[in-house]
Amino acid sequence: MTRRLRLLLIPLLVGAPALALAQRSGDSPPPRPESFEALVRCRAITEDAARLACFDRAVAALQAAQERRDVVMVDRQQVREGRRRLFGLALPRIPIFGGGDDDERDEDQVDTVEGVVASASQDGLGHWVVALQDGAVWMQVDNNTLALRPRAGQRVVINRGALGSFMMRVNNQPGIRVRRSR
Repeated sequence: MTRRLRLLLIPLLVGAPALALAQRSGDSPPPRPESFEALVRCRAITEDAARLACFDRAVAALQAAQERRDVVMVDRQQVREGRRRLFGLALPRIPIFGGGDDDERDEDQVDTVEGVVASASQDGLGHWVVALQDGAVWMQVDNNTLALRPRAGQRVVINRGALGSFMMRVNNQPGIRVRRSR
């Protein structure tokens, strides 16, 4: 095989799984669990006693699935809290936290988080590494300077920026560009 042909095949082989994943992510949302679908199907039964018996069986099956953790139920507030705790982390698109293409501008989107500095230090390049009291750690990725060093107890505001970037303001100082490391 010639060198030129090998160089053409490598991107195709590496890119094929990514293309398949991208096509799959554009599909419709995943189907609902069978235990939930069984409950919904009970509504179509017209005879009262049969419908009640169907609901009783379906609810028992759904409860058993939930107890086995085959089905997990979360409410909107739990989704919001999960999004806030995961703010800034590069994660795969998780359906329970949104993840659809049309979810980018929904009302649950987290664009700003506030926190309190637990500790701050500088790496070998002079970039700040700021740990917050909630356990999140943010690292500076630009060369902007802070007039005053971050200190424990100071208020931090982190805003979502353009193209997946984040800006951190410590104690109302001008912002620095950061990324979350954990």
